[in-house]
Amino acid sequence: MVEGMLSRTKYPFEYEFNPTDMDKGKQWLTLTLKNIGNIPLKRLDVELHSLDTFYLFPFIFPSGIGTYIRNLNPNEEIEVAFQVNANGSADVYATIRARKDGSYFWWESSLTHITVSEEKAEIERLLVLSHPYATIGKTLSAEATIKGLRKVTGLKLEFWVETPSGKNEEQTIMDLKELSVGEEARYSAEFTPNETGWYTIYAYLFDGYRRISRKTDFIYAQKP
Repeated sequence: MVEGMLSRTKYPFEYEFNPTDMDKGKQWLTLTLKNIGNIPLKRLDVELHSLDTFYLFPFIFPSGIGTYIRNLNPNEEIEVAFQVNANGSADVYATIRARKDGSYFWWESSLTHITVSEEKAEIERLLVLSHPYATIGKTLSAEATIKGLRKVTGLKLEFWVETPSGKNEEQTIMDLKELSVGEEARYSAEFTPNETGWYTIYAYLFDGYRRISRKTDFIYAQKP
């Protein structure tokens, strides 16, 4: 990381998570924050969140600097260290509640993907191939892009759809071809919406019985 040049910006912070590739077990994840505004920030309450706490779980009371920052002046940069239990890859984000000009404000970072280096592969993307709105009775295709992190065989991919009424329906289970490091492969499943409302599409990647990756996408179905 170059001093003064962090990878992401969301006012009033530049920020960066590091590392984004870690081994399994108890690890450290550091969030670097820089105040790019012209007003001092006070009483910053910083928290780390994971979208998949089964695979990456932030400990409630991190060591190191901790989650409380008394002041962060303009152009000042600080690191907040969190201890996590890493069992698999997951997306994380940070939230901050702080005071600026005497009033509280809320800040939330974008998602950052943390890869656990021992994993064989991951679902890189999941997309429902349709227009912004789907039509009841019209068959749709959901496509998952799988990326090999090591040379692997024997993986399985499952597609599930949750309907607006809350019913979870298995669409397909498929065996995946051998993947080399960095190689990508696309797999798809079709489903036909029969209710009006939001559908949630899930893709699960399994190594034996163990789920190693998961992605979701959403689509709204309406009457013709």
